[in-house]
Amino acid sequence: MGNDSQKTDAQWQTEMTPEQYEVCRCGGTEPAFSGKYWDTKTAGTYHCAGCNAPLFSSDTKYDSGSGWPSFWKAITDAAISEKTDTKFGMQRTEITCAKCDSHVGHVFPDGPPPTGLRYCTNSASLALKEKS
Repeated sequence: MGNDSQKTDAQWQTEMTPEQYEVCRCGGTEPAFSGKYWDTKTAGTYHCAGCNAPLFSSDTKYDSGSGWPSFWKAITDAAISEKTDTKFGMQRTEITCAKCDSHVGHVFPDGPPPTGLRYCTNSASLALKEKS
């Protein structure tokens, strides 16, 4: 896809659905229990909806009860970037795609072993490539 970080806002809008654009480029959040992957059990790799970079493996996906796709580990340490998010009067850790800076969700320290992390993601930020 070339250098995704150099795309204009208009390019992102033409390449994404309105929901993907709102979540990935504007930092929005889909409602809980509404995204297509929140309860998916299909084996495969979850890629960034913006640039197709691999972000998470289905092997680390679990049901957190939150209503959003949750993972206890990113596919590699370099796949995800973290930023402090102080919107809505609270401090959280936002996670973005390290390649194209698309908003993916947030990471919380209340996940299962072995990491104790919960990468709480938006389905609109992800594209599942099923294992063949």
